[in-house]
Amino acid sequence: MSTCTTLSRELTEPLAATAATATTWLLIEQSGPWGAKALTESHLDTGTGRALDAACAGTGVRIALIRRPGRHADCLPTAGHEVIVAHTAPGRSWVRRAVVADPAELLGLDFTALGGGEHGGFGTAHTGGPIALVCTNGRRDRCCALLGRPLAAEIAVAGHSEVWEVTHLGGHRFSPTMLVLPYGYAYGRLTAEIAKEVLAATAAGRTVPEWSRGRSHWDRPGQAAEHAVRLLTGETSAEALTVRRTDDGIEVRHTDGRRWLADVAERASEPPRPESCGKAPGTPPRMDVVALRELRQQP
Repeated sequence: MSTCTTLSRELTEPLAATAATATTWLLIEQSGPWGAKALTESHLDTGTGRALDAACAGTGVRIALIRRPGRHADCLPTAGHEVIVAHTAPGRSWVRRAVVADPAELLGLDFTALGGGEHGGFGTAHTGGPIALVCTNGRRDRCCALLGRPLAAEIAVAGHSEVWEVTHLGGHRFSPTMLVLPYGYAYGRLTAEIAKEVLAATAAGRTVPEWSRGRSHWDRPGQAAEHAVRLLTGETSAEALTVRRTDDGIEVRHTDGRRWLADVAERASEPPRPESCGKAPGTPPRMDVVALRELRQQP
């Protein structure tokens, strides 16, 4: 039986520049089942979920629910909800965490400041290794559950990293998908061995371009430009490159002073394919780097 993931693989659809965009991630632990729209279809209070979603709008903050891998009873007792907040700007990335008795407490946060990289002293700094977030929400797409849940369980047992299941990372057809903090790179079409490679690389401050969907801090044209420079130069340091838009295109700058200018075109993916299982075939946008040139270093 064909699924959105098998068709995407057969069409050799590029992974690059498909990551969900967010300058900051707000992740709230919520055990039990998740619906397709998890913020209002889970054991999280519906009003709280709706209010949090509205508070994030337009701020750069992306919100999702998380839970530990394993069996999920309909309602599990808990002493509180763990909360992870992560800002993903190169050179300014941070992860903070706290436990709240009620997620409604989070409505007191300054979401605009969070999106801009100011945590305001929330919680305490995360000082451990990478945090892996694997999309497993079968109510949004069956591929996420069938492929994501076994992956999350296997890498959790291996003990390579802190592992959570997450409600939605976008790009179901690239399942199993994983976002890794602190840098905010998303990855797709993972096996357990590749996921472990990615986590080891992240712990060493590197990214793995072959399986990367992009750094969520950048919009998708920016993700495409950064990826093209990584392929050109072989650069894998997670914090080496920054991206900015100019009147002439998208500039990618290396910490050593080198710069490149990318011309990125948005095109429709052909032939049509479903973006998610059960959906009618469509032509999702893809970002193609049609020109890339190195700029002279500034004196």
